[in-house]
Amino acid sequence: MIRRPRGRWLALVAPLTTGTLLTLFASAVFAHDLTTKPSSHDEPQQRTRGSLAEHTIPAVRLMRDDGKLVSLPEEMNDGRPVVLNFIYTSCSSVCPLMSAVLAQFASKLGVERDTVHLMSISIDPEQDTVARLREYAQKFKAGPEWQHYTGTVEASLATQRAFGVDRGDKMSHPAATLLRVAPGTPWLRLDGFITADELMDQYRRLLQEHDRAVATR
Repeated sequence: MIRRPRGRWLALVAPLTTGTLLTLFASAVFAHDLTTKPSSHDEPQQRTRGSLAEHTIPAVRLMRDDGKLVSLPEEMNDGRPVVLNFIYTSCSSVCPLMSAVLAQFASKLGVERDTVHLMSISIDPEQDTVARLREYAQKFKAGPEWQHYTGTVEASLATQRAFGVDRGDKMSHPAATLLRVAPGTPWLRLDGFITADELMDQYRRLLQEHDRAVATR
Protein backbone atom coordinates (compact mmCIF):
# COMPACT_ATOMS: atom_id res chain seq x y z
CA MET A 1 0.00 0.00 0.00
CA ILE A 2 1.25 3.48 -0.88
CA ARG A 3 1.62 5.72 2.16
CA ARG A 4 -0.23 9.01 1.87
CA PRO A 5 1.61 11.95 3.42
CA ARG A 6 -0.33 14.77 5.04
CA GLY A 7 2.13 17.55 4.46
CA ARG A 8 3.19 19.72 1.60
CA TRP A 9 6.40 19.36 -0.39
CA LEU A 10 9.42 19.03 1.84
CA ALA A 11 12.99 19.03 0.64
CA LEU A 12 15.88 18.31 2.95
CA VAL A 13 19.08 18.49 1.01
CA ALA A 14 22.40 17.69 2.62
CA PRO A 15 25.58 19.44 1.39
CA LEU A 16 27.65 17.70 -1.22
CA THR A 17 30.39 15.59 0.30
CA THR A 18 33.91 16.52 -0.73
CA GLY A 19 35.38 13.89 -3.03
CA THR A 20 32.00 12.45 -3.97
CA LEU A 21 31.71 12.91 -7.72
CA LEU A 22 28.33 11.52 -8.62
CA THR A 23 26.13 11.46 -5.52
CA LEU A 24 24.13 14.68 -5.47
CA PHE A 25 22.45 14.44 -2.10
CA ALA A 26 23.23 12.71 1.17
CA SER A 27 19.53 12.56 2.01
CA ALA A 28 16.28 14.11 0.85
CA VAL A 29 12.56 13.75 1.35
CA PHE A 30 9.85 15.08 -0.90
CA ALA A 31 6.15 15.01 0.00
CA HIS A 32 3.26 16.49 -1.93
CA ASP A 33 -0.51 16.12 -1.87
CA LEU A 34 -1.74 15.95 -5.46
CA THR A 35 -5.36 15.27 -4.59
CA THR A 36 -7.60 15.32 -1.58
CA LYS A 37 -8.92 11.84 -2.25
CA PRO A 38 -6.92 8.67 -1.56
CA SER A 39 -7.42 5.78 -3.96
CA SER A 40 -6.72 2.16 -4.78
CA HIS A 41 -5.17 0.71 -7.93
CA ASP A 42 -8.61 0.87 -9.56
CA GLU A 43 -9.02 4.54 -8.60
CA PRO A 44 -5.87 6.13 -9.97
CA GLN A 45 -6.08 9.60 -8.40
CA GLN A 46 -3.98 9.47 -5.27
CA ARG A 47 -1.47 11.43 -3.26
CA THR A 48 2.18 11.33 -4.19
CA ARG A 49 5.22 10.86 -2.00
CA GLY A 50 8.73 11.31 -3.29
CA SER A 51 12.08 10.21 -1.92
CA LEU A 52 15.67 9.88 -3.08
CA ALA A 53 17.27 6.46 -2.84
CA GLU A 54 20.02 4.29 -4.26
CA HIS A 55 18.97 1.29 -6.32
CA THR A 56 21.33 -1.38 -7.59
CA ILE A 57 20.40 -2.27 -11.16
CA PRO A 58 20.17 -6.06 -11.44
CA ALA A 59 22.35 -7.79 -14.00
CA VAL A 60 19.44 -9.14 -16.03
CA ARG A 61 18.59 -9.17 -19.71
CA LEU A 62 15.22 -7.97 -20.96
CA MET A 63 13.54 -8.08 -24.34
CA ARG A 64 13.07 -4.61 -25.78
CA ASP A 65 9.99 -3.76 -27.85
CA ASP A 66 12.09 -3.86 -31.02
CA GLY A 67 12.71 -7.56 -30.36
CA LYS A 68 16.31 -7.15 -29.19
CA LEU A 69 17.56 -8.87 -26.02
CA VAL A 70 19.41 -6.21 -24.03
CA SER A 71 21.31 -5.79 -20.78
CA LEU A 72 19.31 -3.75 -18.27
CA PRO A 73 22.41 -2.07 -16.74
CA GLU A 74 23.59 -1.05 -20.21
CA GLU A 75 20.16 0.32 -21.10
CA MET A 76 20.02 2.39 -17.92
CA ASN A 77 23.63 3.53 -17.99
CA ASP A 78 23.88 4.88 -21.52
CA GLY A 79 24.60 8.38 -20.20
CA ARG A 80 21.10 9.80 -20.53
CA PRO A 81 18.72 10.70 -17.70
CA VAL A 82 16.25 7.86 -17.14
CA VAL A 83 12.53 8.07 -16.40
CA LEU A 84 11.25 4.64 -15.40
CA ASN A 85 7.89 3.11 -14.66
CA PHE A 86 6.37 -0.37 -14.41
CA ILE A 87 3.24 -1.30 -16.35
CA TYR A 88 1.32 -4.18 -17.87
CA THR A 89 -0.61 -3.93 -21.09
CA SER A 90 -3.95 -5.33 -19.85
CA CYS A 91 -4.14 -2.76 -17.04
CA SER A 92 -7.12 -0.45 -17.54
CA SER A 93 -6.60 2.12 -14.80
CA VAL A 94 -3.27 3.30 -13.39
CA CYS A 95 -0.96 2.05 -16.15
CA PRO A 96 -2.61 3.94 -19.03
CA LEU A 97 -2.58 7.11 -16.95
CA MET A 98 1.08 6.68 -16.07
CA SER A 99 1.87 6.04 -19.72
CA ALA A 100 -0.11 9.11 -20.77
CA VAL A 101 1.98 11.18 -18.35
CA LEU A 102 5.20 9.89 -19.93
CA ALA A 103 3.82 10.69 -23.38
CA GLN A 104 3.01 14.24 -22.26
CA PHE A 105 6.40 14.54 -20.60
CA ALA A 106 8.15 13.50 -23.82
CA SER A 107 6.10 16.05 -25.72
CA LYS A 108 7.07 18.80 -23.28
CA LEU A 109 10.74 17.92 -23.76
CA GLY A 110 10.42 18.92 -27.40
CA VAL A 111 13.82 18.94 -29.10
CA GLU A 112 15.38 17.60 -25.87
CA ARG A 113 13.44 14.34 -25.98
CA ASP A 114 16.31 12.40 -27.55
CA THR A 115 18.52 13.28 -24.56
CA VAL A 116 16.24 11.48 -22.08
CA HIS A 117 15.60 7.74 -21.91
CA LEU A 118 12.04 6.76 -21.01
CA MET A 119 11.67 3.12 -19.93
CA SER A 120 8.53 1.10 -19.19
CA ILE A 121 9.06 -2.42 -17.86
CA SER A 122 6.28 -5.02 -17.85
CA ILE A 123 5.34 -6.67 -14.60
CA ASP A 124 3.30 -9.27 -16.53
CA PRO A 125 5.95 -10.79 -18.82
CA GLU A 126 4.03 -14.02 -19.38
CA GLN A 127 1.29 -12.09 -21.17
CA ASP A 128 3.20 -9.07 -22.43
CA THR A 129 4.95 -10.27 -25.53
CA VAL A 130 7.08 -7.97 -27.66
CA ALA A 131 4.16 -7.62 -30.07
CA ARG A 132 1.78 -6.59 -27.29
CA LEU A 133 4.27 -4.10 -25.92
CA ARG A 134 4.80 -2.63 -29.36
CA GLU A 135 1.04 -2.26 -29.83
CA TYR A 136 0.75 -0.69 -26.38
CA ALA A 137 3.58 1.75 -27.13
CA GLN A 138 1.92 2.78 -30.38
CA LYS A 139 -1.24 3.75 -28.48
CA PHE A 140 0.80 6.40 -26.70
CA LYS A 141 2.78 7.41 -29.79
CA ALA A 142 6.05 6.41 -28.11
CA GLY A 143 9.06 7.75 -29.98
CA PRO A 144 12.58 6.30 -30.16
CA GLU A 145 13.40 7.81 -26.76
CA TRP A 146 10.78 5.60 -25.06
CA GLN A 147 11.26 1.82 -24.94
CA HIS A 148 9.09 -0.89 -23.42
CA TYR A 149 10.58 -4.10 -22.02
CA THR A 150 9.50 -7.63 -21.18
CA GLY A 151 11.43 -10.83 -20.46
CA THR A 152 11.39 -13.86 -18.24
CA VAL A 153 9.41 -13.93 -15.02
CA GLU A 154 12.68 -14.18 -13.09
CA ALA A 155 14.18 -11.14 -14.80
CA SER A 156 11.01 -9.12 -14.31
CA LEU A 157 10.79 -10.00 -10.61
CA ALA A 158 14.47 -9.22 -10.05
CA THR A 159 13.95 -5.80 -11.59
CA GLN A 160 10.77 -5.10 -9.65
CA ARG A 161 12.44 -6.06 -6.38
CA ALA A 162 15.52 -3.97 -7.14
CA PHE A 163 13.31 -0.89 -7.50
CA GLY A 164 10.93 -1.73 -4.67
CA VAL A 165 7.76 -2.18 -6.70
CA ASP A 166 7.09 -5.92 -6.29
CA ARG A 167 3.83 -6.50 -4.41
CA GLY A 168 3.31 -10.15 -5.39
CA ASP A 169 0.30 -9.35 -7.54
CA LYS A 170 0.13 -7.19 -10.66
CA MET A 171 -3.26 -5.84 -9.57
CA SER A 172 -1.74 -4.28 -6.46
CA HIS A 173 1.45 -2.88 -7.95
CA PRO A 174 2.21 0.70 -6.89
CA ALA A 175 1.89 3.66 -9.20
CA ALA A 176 5.54 4.65 -9.08
CA THR A 177 7.69 6.76 -11.37
CA LEU A 178 11.46 6.79 -10.91
CA LEU A 179 13.83 9.44 -12.20
CA ARG A 180 17.62 9.52 -12.34
CA VAL A 181 19.54 12.29 -14.10
CA ALA A 182 22.88 10.51 -14.57
CA PRO A 183 24.51 7.11 -13.95
CA GLY A 184 25.71 6.81 -10.37
CA THR A 185 23.32 9.43 -8.96
CA PRO A 186 20.37 8.65 -6.68
CA TRP A 187 16.93 7.85 -8.02
CA LEU A 188 14.00 10.09 -7.21
CA ARG A 189 11.00 7.85 -6.62
CA LEU A 190 7.54 9.39 -6.96
CA ASP A 191 4.83 7.17 -5.50
CA GLY A 192 1.30 7.90 -6.62
CA PHE A 193 -0.08 9.80 -9.57
CA ILE A 194 1.99 12.71 -10.84
CA THR A 195 1.26 15.09 -13.69
CA ALA A 196 3.59 15.69 -16.62
CA ASP A 197 4.21 19.25 -15.41
CA GLU A 198 5.25 18.02 -11.96
CA LEU A 199 7.47 15.36 -13.46
CA MET A 200 9.08 18.01 -15.64
CA ASP A 201 9.63 20.25 -12.61
CA GLN A 202 11.40 17.44 -10.75
CA TYR A 203 13.47 16.54 -13.81
CA ARG A 204 14.63 20.15 -14.24
CA ARG A 205 15.33 20.44 -10.54
CA LEU A 206 17.54 17.36 -10.36
CA LEU A 207 19.27 18.25 -13.63
CA GLN A 208 20.17 21.72 -12.31
CA GLU A 209 21.53 20.21 -9.09
CA HIS A 210 23.61 17.75 -11.10
CA ASP A 211 24.96 20.48 -13.39
CA ARG A 212 25.94 22.58 -10.39
CA ALA A 213 27.68 19.60 -8.79
CA VAL A 214 29.65 18.89 -11.98
CA ALA A 215 30.60 22.56 -12.33
CA THR A 216 32.07 22.66 -8.80
CA ARG A 217 34.16 19.51 -9.11
